[in-house]
Amino acid sequence: MNQRADSSCGMVLLTGNSHLELAKIVAERMEISLGDVTVYNKTNTETSVTIKQSVRGKHVFIIQSGSKNVNNDVMELLVLIYACKTSMSKTITVIMPYLPYSKQCRQLRRSSIAMKLVAEMICKAGASRLVSLDLYKKEIQGFFSCPVDNLRASPFFLQHIKTNIPDYKNAVIVAKSPGVMNKATSYADRLRLGVAVIHGEQKDEEESGLEDGRQSPPPNVKSYDFLPAADSKQKPPLTVVGDVGGKIAIMVDDIIDDAQSFVAAAEVLKARGAYKIYVIATHGVLSSDAPALLEASPITEVIVTNTVPHDLQKMRCHKIKTVDVSLMICEAIRRIFNNESMGQLFRDVSLDD
Repeated sequence: MNQRADSSCGMVLLTGNSHLELAKIVAERMEISLGDVTVYNKTNTETSVTIKQSVRGKHVFIIQSGSKNVNNDVMELLVLIYACKTSMSKTITVIMPYLPYSKQCRQLRRSSIAMKLVAEMICKAGASRLVSLDLYKKEIQGFFSCPVDNLRASPFFLQHIKTNIPDYKNAVIVAKSPGVMNKATSYADRLRLGVAVIHGEQKDEEESGLEDGRQSPPPNVKSYDFLPAADSKQKPPLTVVGDVGGKIAIMVDDIIDDAQSFVAAAEVLKARGAYKIYVIATHGVLSSDAPALLEASPITEVIVTNTVPHDLQKMRCHKIKTVDVSLMICEAIRRIFNNESMGQLFRDVSLDD
């Protein structure tokens, strides 16, 4: 696709500051130039956007992912979208490989569903479509009033496993928690491998619901003694359901942020006889001291995609390997621009991915 993002082409490719490297790779693959736009923070930290070329009547694609400065990334995206909208762009497609706030997609105690708020802001700003990769929960698509394409990274991971793990036939796919069992089963079916699951992982305290005032009777109201007493949740010991002895353990998940749970699971797998332990996660957020924890852990390798910039984390942990998914993003942009079906991108991909 040999086109330029100027007045002679109906496509304009813009980017914020969250992941310039990915935007440059996409532009290079598509053989187009990035649009001329300046996105910066003023001295009072306000976000300012100046588009230095005409986008009137154009199909604008904005590449903006989540990074460690997540709030600034979201604000940059909103101002970028609105600047294109007020400049009379024909369509505005947001390419957001990692969707920030996606873990806040349900209400815990008296908190809020922040993902719903972010989705409404993106749509209200003027986005006509959003493309993301491996959403934390597929139901997040329902938060948006515009079409959402949830691409999958599993084909790239499966290819990486087959080409970079020579003895992968002696592996077992491990679900880090029962919640990702469907994803683990999907990987195992296509690789023709067995499945194991880590059981007994303690949920976050804020998710336990024990301190939720809504479960307590209002003051000065007599409680009914005949109601059965609710037993408090007990933390079961961390264990593995399935045979991993003398095998390679491949843990799969969507996001690796706080690596403590992955390290704890790896230690259990090591104690049960796994001689190599791989972690596969689409979004390598790797916040705080996660690289140091992974470096000192029994994990052999951590495989993530380039949806989130993690160059600094790779300098602190040599176990982190990156799988490039820019080819899928390029194909999605090309198909949307040419009004082609997106079905080809979901070929051989199950709903459980």
